Amino acid sequence: MRVLITNDDGINAPGLEVLEAIATDIAGPGGEVWCVAPAFEQSGVGHCISYTRPTMISQFGPRRFAAEGSPADCVIAAIHEVMETAPDLVLSGVNRGNNSAENAVYSGTIGGAMEAALHGLPAIALSQYYGPGNRELEDPFEAARAHGTDVVRRLLDHGTWGGDGDYVPFYNVNFPACPADEVQGMRVGRQGFRRSRGFGIEPMNSPGGRRFFWIKGGRQDLPTGPGTDAQDNMDGYVSITPMRADLTAHDLLDGLTASLGRAD
Repeated sequence: MRVLITNDDGINAPGLEVLEAIATDIAGPGGEVWCVAPAFEQSGVGHCISYTRPTMISQFGPRRFAAEGSPADCVIAAIHEVMETAPDLVLSGVNRGNNSAENAVYSGTIGGAMEAALHGLPAIALSQYYGPGNRELEDPFEAARAHGTDVVRRLLDHGTWGGDGDYVPFYNVNFPACPADEVQGMRVGRQGFRRSRGFGIEPMNSPGGRRFFWIKGGRQDLPTGPGTDAQDNMDGYVSITPMRADLTAHDLLDGLTASLGRAD
């Protein structure tokens, strides 16, 4: 099997080393692991692509490349430039921090997997929740490192890949913030929503008097309800959420059509 890996934390991020180990297990003897990852951190870029400027790509080693762009850029570069044959599987992560609930909307990790799915390729995004249960561990990625290969194999065996729809599904996996031996199992659930202010602002003035601000995240330990990804993570489970690159609010179509009609 030929596996492509990418991330949004950058090519030197520790989570990418964890993902490379997972991908090596999945590829198996005689398989190949290709890495095309951002040269610099790209957290929060979502599904951004750099179509208004050129993107430099450099080779760091055998089947290992860094691109000065987003995770989606990296996947596009891998498919159309770096690899002679398209990969059999694309893995994105392992992100430092969760991409559960509303974080999924901003995630460059998910953006890389989504881009692969738009090319019709099987893709999985993987992220490691951070919290009091693992922040001080020698290896905060312990849960992902220990359970990642099994999760990916189970999805390859039991997940839905391709299909008759316009948008190929992909999968969002989040590992709980606990030691590997305290993981309770896996749960499939929908994307949750933390009902808080979400992202905020930390303003500051530069020495020259100009006004700047930092974007800062909200609380990550808020409940999101039964059957949702972040809640499962906080309960000690690996969450698995099937996704598509389809932003249509399908539940609203019939009502809106009845009210406004449909223009042919």
